[in-house]
Amino acid sequence: MESLWERELSEVRFGTLEGNKKTEVLIIGGGIAGILCAYRLKNAGVDCVLVEKDRIGGGITGHTTAKITLGHGLIYDQLIRRFGVQSARLYLEAQMRANEEYAHLCQNLDCDYEKSDSYVYALHSRAKIEKEIAALESLGMKETLSDASELPFKVAGAVGIRDQAQLQPLKFLYAIAKDLPIYEHTKVLSVMPYKAITENGTVFYRKLIVATHFPMLNKHGLYPLKLYQHRSYVLALRGAQNLHGTYVDECDRGLSFRRYGDLLLLGGGGHRTGKKGSSFQELEAFARKHYPSAEKVGEWATQDCMTLDGMPYIGQYARSLPDVYVATGFNKWGMTNAMACADILTCLVCGKKNRFAELFSPQRRMLRPQLAVNILESAVGLLTPTVPRCPHLGCALKYNRAEHSWDCPCHGSRFCEDGTLIDNPATDDHHSIGQ
Repeated sequence: MESLWERELSEVRFGTLEGNKKTEVLIIGGGIAGILCAYRLKNAGVDCVLVEKDRIGGGITGHTTAKITLGHGLIYDQLIRRFGVQSARLYLEAQMRANEEYAHLCQNLDCDYEKSDSYVYALHSRAKIEKEIAALESLGMKETLSDASELPFKVAGAVGIRDQAQLQPLKFLYAIAKDLPIYEHTKVLSVMPYKAITENGTVFYRKLIVATHFPMLNKHGLYPLKLYQHRSYVLALRGAQNLHGTYVDECDRGLSFRRYGDLLLLGGGGHRTGKKGSSFQELEAFARKHYPSAEKVGEWATQDCMTLDGMPYIGQYARSLPDVYVATGFNKWGMTNAMACADILTCLVCGKKNRFAELFSPQRRMLRPQLAVNILESAVGLLTPTVPRCPHLGCALKYNRAEHSWDCPCHGSRFCEDGTLIDNPATDDHHSIGQ
């Protein structure tokens, strides 16, 4: 499904890598995280190359709702309870710096950047909102308790955060990517120490950044246990409502709202990839009830890598891979976390200290309740005696009737009805589907 952003896609093209190449840093993955890493490294004078198997921005970045905000659900109360005030403050500062960097970069870019207040609302529990506001106040923020009166339904309360932002993600991506050393349609077939084999050559590198959404090196880092994927859906509606802020439910299965020109982008219908969910049906029913005269002018879906503890994995890929780095698990907040990732990984690649690196380290504690859920889902997927099976790690695929695809409930790989790969971590088409 083509997103609204993809309809306005730039005609800028990058060539395919032909032959062998040497570089200081190889970046695999042309989403916003990889592109921002390449942008920061190039500006720091570091020789780098980015390879993307299709077109840059063609994956999750091209299907985001592109909210730039530090309001990542009700995260700060959770972070204080899990990690303490100092860690929560560092997370907050990383998001604030990212927001400021977008404001700076977008000053002279045609990417529909605009300031917008951000709201996280709760349908039933005002106490949750009050706790989050208290948490933010303990971190030095003065946020407001709001009734989110713009929404077409009553809420128990909302955390209002001023001076956040929104933009057109692919316009931004292409604007900063145009002068970068990028190779599109360059699939990495295998990665070995200090070299990556592509379809038409080999890239020799000293350091590697894996920015492939779901990490591609299964034998290191335990990422199939540390991550799962969550799918969600978006409708673009004309004639619905002219919102002045962006809104998101504190529940990850709730609704989100933002404006783009004269359109309302309504998001929701979320569920774990490979599991049953209401998908577009929930959004269409909501639109019929609350915006009966609105016209649907677009729809698309996306999915996000979710971590065990609500914070991304940014840093050294695994202890056994000292010169390999990763950026993944943005937990639906890829805009600001991608910018934070570029800051952190540029420092690490250049041998500099970064005050946020320890907080986001992929080597942090794994013993979280979500780990048991991920292990159970993997066990069920492996033991279910059905075909077809996912070529990633062998889990049973589930048919997604809403999107006519085969989805993996273990790790989130997705395939068309003819077996064509849609989403990773699988790296190849499924040749037995559709035969």
